[in-house]
Amino acid sequence: MQQGTVVVLGASTDRNKYGNKSVRAYLKRGWTVYPVNPKADEIEGVKAFKSLKEITGPIDRVTVYLPPTVVITLLDDIASLHPQETYFNPGSESLEVMEKAAALGLNPIAACSIVDIGMTPSQFPGQ
Repeated sequence: MQQGTVVVLGASTDRNKYGNKSVRAYLKRGWTVYPVNPKADEIEGVKAFKSLKEITGPIDRVTVYLPPTVVITLLDDIASLHPQETYFNPGSESLEVMEKAAALGLNPIAACSIVDIGMTPSQFPGQ
């Protein structure tokens, strides 16, 4: 069943990283996944995008797996997608990021988005 569209910002080809576990979790739950990684052509069989600017909406959710120093530089690009909500997973959030995200109307949520869709990262072991 289709659940929605999600951009995984900081998606990874490394199956041990949360940016990869997130792609797998959303796919398993039936979401349309747009992985963003400037160094990957595909992640878990899904076409990867080099930047947020390559994606056109509508986007239901953006889930972020990058450090705050990088995230802060991408908030305007996230806002241009007009997501309904933006998840800042542990390690991606900071006070500055959350305040700017709120000011941009991103409906920022500091939580694990994998848990939000009813799964846990441990269900997706690395290989």
